[in-house]
Amino acid sequence: MRLVDYTLAKRATLAGLRGGRLSRRDVCDAHPDLVRAARNVGEAARGPCPVCAKDTLVHVTYAFGDALAHRSGRVWSSAAVADLRTAVDEFACYVVEVCPECAWNYLVQRYLLGRRHAG
Repeated sequence: MRLVDYTLAKRATLAGLRGGRLSRRDVCDAHPDLVRAARNVGEAARGPCPVCAKDTLVHVTYAFGDALAHRSGRVWSSAAVADLRTAVDEFACYVVEVCPECAWNYLVQRYLLGRRHAG
């Protein structure tokens, strides 16, 4: 698995918010479809929302890849992603942290999976 973690960039964004360089409107701008996905299929994240401090923070995972054909770009559960890794040659996952209460959203991880990346 090739992983890109965006934790440091997220910390910088939150520092900008707390330092007054960014407004809450700048960082709490989730698209309505992303908020809907968070409410309906998001998987609980550890800890509260870093902006509003409510315990509603979830992860929404999207998978993209030519091998997924018409299923590319959809939201996938962790269990479904685990099944895909042995069924598909290669695909990319994007994990977005979302708070459906305040619309905070941030890309937290991107990784490649599939048979090509096994082991």
